[in-house]
Amino acid sequence: MKLHIRHTTRYRYGLPLRHTVQLLRLWPLSHAGQTVETWALQVPGTLCAQPDMEGHRVHAFSCLARPEQGLTELCISAQGRVVTHGVAEFCEAPDVRLPPPACYLRATPLAEPHPRMALWALQVVPALVASRSRGEDPAMADLLALTRAVADKVRYRPGSTSVETTALEAFDWELGVCQDQAHVMVAVCRSIGLPARYVSGYFYAADEPELASHAWVEVCLDTATHRWLGLDVTHRCVVDERHVRLAAGSDYAACLPIRGQRRGGGEERMDVDLRISELAP
Repeated sequence: MKLHIRHTTRYRYGLPLRHTVQLLRLWPLSHAGQTVETWALQVPGTLCAQPDMEGHRVHAFSCLARPEQGLTELCISAQGRVVTHGVAEFCEAPDVRLPPPACYLRATPLAEPHPRMALWALQVVPALVASRSRGEDPAMADLLALTRAVADKVRYRPGSTSVETTALEAFDWELGVCQDQAHVMVAVCRSIGLPARYVSGYFYAADEPELASHAWVEVCLDTATHRWLGLDVTHRCVVDERHVRLAAGSDYAACLPIRGQRRGGGEERMDVDLRISELAP
């Protein structure tokens, strides 16, 4: 599937902005599941490439303005064409320096493993937990069963959580959005000894434009070969050609599309316009 993506983020400020520094993870990379044909970023400043341990293409820029300039708006735009291949299972290239899968077993503030999650996994997918106790690699069928169980447990309800909601909170409240469902899936996997990471990206569905900005997970099937499987809890499926991967990390905070700091500006308002359309092959 060939997709055209246009992602515009506009910040408006109640008072003139004096200084801002922004870090961007808005550049998808080609890999087994996708080929990036064209991509461009437009920002009010000079883009500088930044190092990143997760293998992403990360940029930063800064703006410095005098109060008399009256800078009260900032616009960041990303757009391009991506061909998706519908590949859910892949091995990371051995020559690329990335964190070992075991790094994704550690607790993080938004996706911390918990004994109650491990017990719940034992109840809903006993075969998966049993295979882990024997040191076996997980079966795709068992991981799909866990994916669907998390979707049943954490029902999709916009507005029920915030970006600071933890996996355990969403697990207990049994409500959330794609971010929360992904966090719970990651935390449950870590609770039973499976390395798992959070993925931010885009999702194309003409009848679900509200899910264009999306989150899913990748679970490690084999730590020796760095073999991973992409799973979408919200849609109860493996990753397919509707998904465009932007970044992956230990949790949402580790792969924010935009993260920044500022001085001045007063009250801030953010508007996001994300449009995805299918192109002819």
